[in-house]
Amino acid sequence: MTRRSVVLLSGGLDSATTLAIARANGDQVYALSVDYGQRHRQELECAAVQARLQGAVEHRTVRLDLRTIGGSALTDKVDVPKDRSTDAMGHGIPITYVPARNTILLGLSLGYAEVVGAFDIYFGANAIDYSGYPDCRPEFLEQFERLANVATKAAVEGKGSFRLHAPLLRLTKAQIIELGTKLGVDYSQTRSCYDPDEQGRACGRCDSCHLRLKGFAEADVKDPIPYQP
Repeated sequence: MTRRSVVLLSGGLDSATTLAIARANGDQVYALSVDYGQRHRQELECAAVQARLQGAVEHRTVRLDLRTIGGSALTDKVDVPKDRSTDAMGHGIPITYVPARNTILLGLSLGYAEVVGAFDIYFGANAIDYSGYPDCRPEFLEQFERLANVATKAAVEGKGSFRLHAPLLRLTKAQIIELGTKLGVDYSQTRSCYDPDEQGRACGRCDSCHLRLKGFAEADVKDPIPYQP
């Protein structure tokens, strides 16, 4: 019997690669995206394209508004940091951290998994080339998996055990891009920028753009998305 899995699909290069990994594992994939009021909303369009290109059985988008909480440059009237050095990005938690975001997104993925009968959840967290987010660390993922197995009807009734997969956790951005390229991921249909312009072009200056451009350069692969002049 083909295993069912849920993939949390943001539309960025990490989640697109994670979806490709789940498909390469032979999983029957159900993709979930979340419109939480993020300013970089073009990624949601890319998520829909990736789900279609990669043959997801189903793609759902949950809408909730984290702007009502605020506290982040991605959901509030706060400037996105630009032109930070790699050293600066390695210290502290940046203002682009969205309070409790990954806890919320994984909670939604867990609910979706119960509904479709899946016990495997894929999440594109990365603990190497990342911007200091506490909810991308291995400790967080381990604790969420424990939570999933005490907080759900499916697990309590013994129908199965939930497993949280983070296949990119210990890969560099370059290694992720190399892997995704081998798996046929169309990176032109991904977006990573925290502050794109009205035409959807990446700024090339925020932390996310910096990490993305660095990854493509180290992988010796051309980044196919448009950037602002």
